[in-house]
Amino acid sequence: MASIRKRGSSYQITVSNGRDIYGNQILERVTWKPDPDRTEKQNQRELARFSLEFEEKVRNGRYLDGEKTTFQGFAEKWLEEYAKIQLEPTTIDLYTNLLYTHILPAIGHLKLARVQPAHLNKLYTDMLQARKDNREGGYSPATIRRCHAVTSSIFSTAAHWNIVTDNPCERVKPPRQTNTAADIKHFTTEQAAAFLAELDEETACGLLKLQYNIFFQLCIFCGLRRGETVALLWSDVDLHDKTVRITKSTTIVNGKVHTKAPKNQSSERLLSVPEHIIRQLKRYRLEYNTYRLSIGSQWMEREDKQEYLFIQWNGAQMYPTTPYSVFKSVIAHYNDTHTEQLPDIPLHGLRHTSATLLISQNVDVRTVSNRLGHAQTSTTMNIYSHSLQKKDVAASNALEELLIKKSNC
Repeated sequence: MASIRKRGSSYQITVSNGRDIYGNQILERVTWKPDPDRTEKQNQRELARFSLEFEEKVRNGRYLDGEKTTFQGFAEKWLEEYAKIQLEPTTIDLYTNLLYTHILPAIGHLKLARVQPAHLNKLYTDMLQARKDNREGGYSPATIRRCHAVTSSIFSTAAHWNIVTDNPCERVKPPRQTNTAADIKHFTTEQAAAFLAELDEETACGLLKLQYNIFFQLCIFCGLRRGETVALLWSDVDLHDKTVRITKSTTIVNGKVHTKAPKNQSSERLLSVPEHIIRQLKRYRLEYNTYRLSIGSQWMEREDKQEYLFIQWNGAQMYPTTPYSVFKSVIAHYNDTHTEQLPDIPLHGLRHTSATLLISQNVDVRTVSNRLGHAQTSTTMNIYSHSLQKKDVAASNALEELLIKKSNC
């Protein structure tokens, strides 16, 4: 039978849960606090009910560690014993940031088994309404969905380890991610042509300036991500077959450069490269070799003798943030010298430009998806729905022109 002891303004309930292998009694304890809005008699009845329920859980093996462990306590255990073993460093870095910025301040103090859908709904609503970095508006549905994914993974692991009985995230729907034309920032055909012309006129000065020209062109013509382009080695490029092979990606994790295999098989791909870029690559190879000889022993050589395609002054891999600053300087220079302005799109906008222009030229979605390295064509269709909708309108108008308007002539 449960033992109840008053401790200050609360009560400690203790139930025996058998003995361990050494014969020592195992005691489970829980604290119950009276409700100040209830009468003393009502609180006594509630204490008796709570005590019986607690005793029943212990007897039936349903009193799990989730009743005693806070969400923050288990989340930190999850990071050490699950995430660091099962997940990529980049994913761990993202999840840790989301946990400590958004999730733990909201529900970290709650017992793991006491987190309810209402707590999660409040967290997501608060995130939609206000940010923590003093910027206007709330966080995007994409950020909130990432928080939901982290929280769900933690609860799924807790359930798998028999610490809680279920995952409350399964009963919560985070805000839907909707992509509009405004969300996908890219160049139009005319703007892309102007940007390419500007590359020829005024790419970054100094070290191997041709490399930046080629870097941005690969992003546009092959739809490469920044990390994929930074990670390229000369051995990934086949100048004879006019292809580039994508097998890895580089990013920054905890302030350190980290190169890894893509997160899914579809991101590893072999892409055709336009003839004009191949000509530039051949010219760049000669310039590259001349530069390497000019700095002599200062050149940093990889242990496997491979050479990075895009480099720093000493042959080391180009730092991942460098292309962004050069890209912005190219746009700024163009806008300073032309009446027609280029939009200030992000570097990733070159990849969006690639996909959007391919779709506008009636390239089928599967081909576009393969070039982008998407795992499913549905991903491509969701992201570029604005472009596909334009093609759908054009298709509708074409049939009307063919079957209706001509028949009325």
